[in-house]
Amino acid sequence: MSNFQPFVMERLMSKWENLVDYNLSESGVHPATVRDLIPDPDQIERLLSTEFVYPQANGIPELRERIAALYPNATSAHVLVTVGCIEANLISLQTLLEPGDEIAVMAPNYLQIWGAAQNLGVSVRTFDLSSDQGWALDVDSLNRAVTDQTKVIAVCNPNNPTGHIMSSSEMDAVVAAADRVGAWLLADEVYSGTERLTDEKTPSFWSRYDKVLANNSLSKAYGLPGLRVGWIVGPPDVIDAAWARHEYTTIAIATLSNQLAAIALEPDMQQKLLKRTRDYIRRGYPIFEEWMRSHGDLFSIVPPDASAIAFPRYTVDVNSTTFVEQLIKEKSALVAPGDHFNLDHHLRISFGLQPDYLRGGLERIHAMFEDLAN
Repeated sequence: MSNFQPFVMERLMSKWENLVDYNLSESGVHPATVRDLIPDPDQIERLLSTEFVYPQANGIPELRERIAALYPNATSAHVLVTVGCIEANLISLQTLLEPGDEIAVMAPNYLQIWGAAQNLGVSVRTFDLSSDQGWALDVDSLNRAVTDQTKVIAVCNPNNPTGHIMSSSEMDAVVAAADRVGAWLLADEVYSGTERLTDEKTPSFWSRYDKVLANNSLSKAYGLPGLRVGWIVGPPDVIDAAWARHEYTTIAIATLSNQLAAIALEPDMQQKLLKRTRDYIRRGYPIFEEWMRSHGDLFSIVPPDASAIAFPRYTVDVNSTTFVEQLIKEKSALVAPGDHFNLDHHLRISFGLQPDYLRGGLERIHAMFEDLAN
């Protein structure tokens, strides 16, 4: 068997997220329903008449046109529809990199790109968001990480797990670093639209630089993770090369997912779904914040600018993975350990959930810390 870097967080979630009483490990809000997406009986009737054919492999034209409309000067030729942002990220790496190449990856981060690049034989360097500076980009760290051999710079904005939104000057620094060495910029932007304090969407790296792949999905901001719809937006020649890789992985997203995603990105429905997501985030964070403050100095946090996840640091002397394993076993609850972002003594906790469920899950975490204290 080949040497392989497992995706440890997804391994944990795959095993437990549907078995525990309380799953506070997810990074999106409570998911929308089919009824939320299709209130019109005529639309339902049209969907019921859908034949389960192989759809257009790169995404049906209507869907690609609606995705393109989200990005200045993009057309459907700039869009490849993928099975979630996770496939978009993987085939972006496969398209841009060869074994022995070098990538610079933002940290902390959702470690898919970090791990997948290693599995592709790529050398991985990291640059930091600084917890001492409100998770702002450490520009010196970025410039050290990006060398003349760097082929790709990977960012996640808004960030998972911290919820930090990069300022315009931070984004300019990333573009300058990429331009300095001629690197591609791979931007995971799945949390754009999940802003906690504003209704203004986080700007995309698209159009700030000519060598950008902007990856996104319907999972986070739109509350539709089960559709498994994501996309890459990039130069048409690179999109065509990524499409060729897509044909080796999934061929196409599901027939119904194409149609439902096109409905989700109708302008009126898009705004309805974004409002729903932000409502969950803005109701949930005060509940989480009150719970966290009730524990005195156990927790500290930089409040997230966006996303439905908090990333507090705790002071108890217990490893985060050990804590989560005990939480699963003894309290039937799940959160993501900081270890899975290479930052121990942190937990990633979902708060964009139904209030009673959120409070119930937080109570299980409280009980686990109580047991440890005793």
